[in-house]
Amino acid sequence: MPAEPVTEPDLFAVARRWAADPASWPVPVCFDPVSRWYARLAAHDDHEVWALSWLPGQGTDLHDHGGSSGAFLVVSGTLTEETVSGGRLRPHLLAAGSGRRFGPRHLHMVTNKHAEPAVSVHVYGPALRRMVRYHLEQGRLLVAEVAEAGVAW
Repeated sequence: MPAEPVTEPDLFAVARRWAADPASWPVPVCFDPVSRWYARLAAHDDHEVWALSWLPGQGTDLHDHGGSSGAFLVVSGTLTEETVSGGRLRPHLLAAGSGRRFGPRHLHMVTNKHAEPAVSVHVYGPALRRMVRYHLEQGRLLVAEVAEAGVAW
């Protein structure tokens, strides 16, 4: 994949290019029955690209991206993204070929709530350095953990 400079609005286009040809990825997609699998596909000065696989029932905690903006695209399967609105989680169904852009303050959780495995591509700019995990209790967000790159992943 080309290493051209990327600006925030282009992150979804980068995800789309990577999602279009999984056979060219530097690592093959794996499915881990114990935990969600992920691998960094590329790292550039202004962004990085990750592949994730999701077996039925696998997902993330509620988290942000430590100030990075990003985009993700579902390559295969279906994922449910839940975002916080009005003190509640609001689900958004994302089938293969769909995804979203998000800014540096985006907070969500993503889960495969379907019977088929799923694969997605995620692009972050700048590269992830930390992620904050949260609990949502009685409509309030509480910090559960601050995870640092090189330590937690």
